[in-house]
Amino acid sequence: MEKLTKKQVFLFYCVEAEQLARKIAAQSEHIELQSINWRSFDDGFPNLFINNAQDIRDQHVSFLASFSSPAVIFEQLSVIFALPRLFVASFTLVLPFFPTGSFERMEEEGDVATAFTMARILSNIPISRGGPTSIVIYDIHALQERFYFGDNVLPCFETGIPLLKQRLQQLPDADNIVIAFPDDGAWKRFHKQLDHFPMVVCAKVREGEKRIVRLKEGNPSGCHVVIVDDLVQSGGTLIECQKVLAAHGATKVSAYVTHAVFPKNSWEKFVHKNGENSNKAFAYFWTTDSCSPTVKSIENKAPFEVLSLAGSIADALQI
Repeated sequence: MEKLTKKQVFLFYCVEAEQLARKIAAQSEHIELQSINWRSFDDGFPNLFINNAQDIRDQHVSFLASFSSPAVIFEQLSVIFALPRLFVASFTLVLPFFPTGSFERMEEEGDVATAFTMARILSNIPISRGGPTSIVIYDIHALQERFYFGDNVLPCFETGIPLLKQRLQQLPDADNIVIAFPDDGAWKRFHKQLDHFPMVVCAKVREGEKRIVRLKEGNPSGCHVVIVDDLVQSGGTLIECQKVLAAHGATKVSAYVTHAVFPKNSWEKFVHKNGENSNKAFAYFWTTDSCSPTVKSIENKAPFEVLSLAGSIADALQI
């Protein structure tokens, strides 16, 4: 069978994602970085200019976004809605972290499911000359959110779990790993991708204002236990899981999340401090570079290790 020729991709990116964009471009000679002038008028609204707009006609174009805060979303949406209309051959939006994913349901009348709102906005990206926009998202919080997107876009759901599995194989105690999930939701989300590891499942129980974590099933005794979840915010649940697992005999506890959101610098509570009791510290804390602002904060700070999505995104751009 004749090998398919790889397509040449023009990759635009937002300011926050420049470091990741350069890593993606370094993965393949078929990815060429492009630039946008990100300026503002005096009133604060965006004054944007897509460089080389004529040169991208009939080319495969992609945009690397980072919706890290509401303040940056509008200017990026303006570019995202403009690029497909420049007579491009195809358009792909890479949004590694879908930020409103954990707000996907209503618990009482009046709740606003902003995950649905964001999906509706993205579903209205103009169709390019080549057809619907492809949207690449990593480890969206709930799998059913794929059905929030309309038929005008093609969501492509990828995962960072292969990066974790590759890293675990490199550990000296690779044959003594147990995977732990902080709740049933995380188990449902990831257990099929990690089914060759022994597993432990915890459960979160609220007692008044307190969140109590208990061991629901599995045995962590004598093992290096790796807690796996899609994202971390304050990190409170991970810390409580670590305490429970250590109390049940885990020799080491590490964590992996695809998206390290860490609002208000909440990552600081995980940083190793001199003389800290190893039973209270995470041996490793792995995450990806899906949340660009966090990556800059945690680089070279133990126990954090960043597993880059660059290679995976470069592959996804060839789909």
